[in-house]
Amino acid sequence: MAIRPIVQHTDNFIRKVSKPVKVFDEKLWELLDDMWETLDDRIGSGLSAVQVGVLKRVFILNINNMKIEFVNPVITKKSGEQYHKEGCLSVNLPFDYVKRPKQVTVVAYDRFGNKFTLTCEEWTAVCVCHETDHLDGKLYIDQICVPPKGMAEDD
Repeated sequence: MAIRPIVQHTDNFIRKVSKPVKVFDEKLWELLDDMWETLDDRIGSGLSAVQVGVLKRVFILNINNMKIEFVNPVITKKSGEQYHKEGCLSVNLPFDYVKRPKQVTVVAYDRFGNKFTLTCEEWTAVCVCHETDHLDGKLYIDQICVPPKGMAEDD
């Protein structure tokens, strides 16, 4: 395992669209293991493969010690809305508000190619959307907004 460098928002690579994983093998497992070690070395809730220089549709989340790997994730359902301050390991700028769904359902695969469906709410939904955006070349700074009165996480 290895700690990989984080691609920054000033590098055009971070804006590339990631490609689906077709082979679930030792190379994928090594990437995921390196991503975990990289995330553990920093303060963050998630990390996408593009952030470590790999254009694969893969991200990981560590929320309240719940560690989940998402390979080829697709958000199939969104509902509600919420406004949270977001930051990013690839963006060295202040945290700011982004509007996200309050609940999302995501279909993905684990490192072995087993399909799963997960419905997430609140902060976990924010993180799933944030990391999925990375796979499509989007950053939270593209979506900064002013929350309506009474809708911000700290209201």
